[in-house]
Amino acid sequence: MVKIAPYGTWTSPIAAADAAAAGGGLHWVDLHDGRPWWAEGRPAEGGRVALVRDGQDLLPPPWNARNRVHEYGGRPWVVLDTPEGTRVAFTNWDDQRVYLFDPDDPRPVPLSPEPPRRHGYRYADLTAGPGHAEVWCVRETVTGDARTDVRRELVALPLDGAEPRVLAASHHFMTGPRLSPDGRHYAWIGWDHPRMPWDGTELCVAEVGSAGHRVLAGGDTEAVCQVEWETPAAGGPPALLALTDPDGWWNLFRIGLDGTRKNLAPCAAELGGPMWRLGNRWFAAIGPGRYAVLRSGALAVLDERSGTVTDVDVDLPVWHAHLAVHDGVVVSGAAGPLAESAVVSLDLSTGVLTEHTSGDSALPVDYLPVPEERVFRGPDGDVPAYVYPPRNPDFAAPDGEEPPYVVHVHGGPTGRSAPVLDAELAYLTSRGIGVVAVNYGGSTGYGRAFRERLREQWGVVDVQDCAAVAQALADEGAADGDRLAIRGGSAGGWTSAASLTSVRTYRCGMVAFPILDLAGWTGAGGETHDFESRYVEGLVGPWPATADRYAERSPANHVDRLAGPVLLLQGLEDEICPPEQADRFAAALDGTGIPHAYLTFEGEQHGFRKAETIVAALEAELSFYGQVFGFTPEGIAVLELRR
Repeated sequence: MVKIAPYGTWTSPIAAADAAAAGGGLHWVDLHDGRPWWAEGRPAEGGRVALVRDGQDLLPPPWNARNRVHEYGGRPWVVLDTPEGTRVAFTNWDDQRVYLFDPDDPRPVPLSPEPPRRHGYRYADLTAGPGHAEVWCVRETVTGDARTDVRRELVALPLDGAEPRVLAASHHFMTGPRLSPDGRHYAWIGWDHPRMPWDGTELCVAEVGSAGHRVLAGGDTEAVCQVEWETPAAGGPPALLALTDPDGWWNLFRIGLDGTRKNLAPCAAELGGPMWRLGNRWFAAIGPGRYAVLRSGALAVLDERSGTVTDVDVDLPVWHAHLAVHDGVVVSGAAGPLAESAVVSLDLSTGVLTEHTSGDSALPVDYLPVPEERVFRGPDGDVPAYVYPPRNPDFAAPDGEEPPYVVHVHGGPTGRSAPVLDAELAYLTSRGIGVVAVNYGGSTGYGRAFRERLREQWGVVDVQDCAAVAQALADEGAADGDRLAIRGGSAGGWTSAASLTSVRTYRCGMVAFPILDLAGWTGAGGETHDFESRYVEGLVGPWPATADRYAERSPANHVDRLAGPVLLLQGLEDEICPPEQADRFAAALDGTGIPHAYLTFEGEQHGFRKAETIVAALEAELSFYGQVFGFTPEGIAVLELRR
């Protein structure tokens, strides 16, 4: 029998612990000898990343296959075929060194030298060097005490224990090198401050053993995001396959060593994505002239002969950028609105989809929200969003009551929300709180022009787009206009805080590991890491020429303008958005009379990985909404709010 109860008071079988159990995620799916390998987050094991082959763990705790290159990390492992047999090289979080082991007798031994200071060398985007006798990768070297004191090189790590060898140092930022099939050339992608890798990068190629290189594609306003060597026809010249966007959309090009290029299937669609982490693969060759690609996250097949990109009819609509292909079978991670991420393989000839890990959620399906894809109107044009209404078969709200709604802001800001099962959102919607995930101007998946709506407009366009969506839901009666909230982490935390200090749309907000003071987030300010230390110059304006703009938009300078209560969440080991800014913001709130709470978590970096942290944060957020919106969640400890 359906019970009548106010929104927010509904009881649900989806607990915060369930959201924590689903919070690990799958990473870096690949194939070797036709067998799937992947990395897998383990919240219950302190958030470590396990390395898995065909469903079997290869390394016990405390081994943690993760690295901190760019602080977001990159591809942390590679399988090598050596004369002694199969070997695996991987990066270990604790000391950031590269280790080597036999997967059938896993006793890792260090391959890279011990650094002169903790985490002084960091490695990522591992790949096989000539004859699989070396690991080729990116190396970061810490050169000083400032967060921006980092140098990068492409290096070779010989398996025989010899000293690392520098391959190239062409740019301040570089991806891992890719060796040509004939072993004569290698290619990589590089870029320099102040550009971010979705703004402009360069595709470089060099002869093995040569000190020089040539640039074949890219530039200040063209961003190459993936490059692979094409297997040439017998006697044919070597060529590269690259995702790049000279026409405003990431399309797949063939690029000759002489610089000639051909778009294999011109289309107004994004087949690539932003390089937040090094080593993603948005395309993989199926056979001559055919490629598995991701069209804004959906699996598709690009046929060079017909010049077409055709979506693959499959139950899981969102695929991860870890595509690998073997004998016509595509392997990756995939997810859907009612299915968690799973490692899957799809036989393109038969259409048979095989799950190597279960995507079936332990969460009861009747309580899961089904996203509705919507397009709203914002001040600068269309704003895509996914609406997750409250859903619980056991409850209904009293007649005339409209649900509270939370605007969920993705990170980045050069990121996006996708229609996949998110247990944290289900935790809220199954209790009667609606959620809308907004792909505001600046999000990826909609072309460069949409992405660049945010240029010099961060804190304006994102704020206005989110507010427009929230207000539209209230105007149409889907949401209670007096009970709107906003939530987000990282850049989403910025937009949440900027919204609360610049518009009156929301009653309250949850702000996690945020940017709050733009001046501190510049290279001169020293309060962020090297990778993003000049990101704000494109998002806000040149520094220090537009310093007034930085000051005006920063929530840290406008605590007095807050529209309502704030919940702050912060990891204490965060090097991307360090605690300093959240500390100052919380201190400024004390004594203002504005209800607030500030929760910090030992051992957490950027984004929460430990099960106990995820549980504490989610239950605190629910209690917070209850106190602001006037309902009491059952079975949840009351979060103490300060004033």
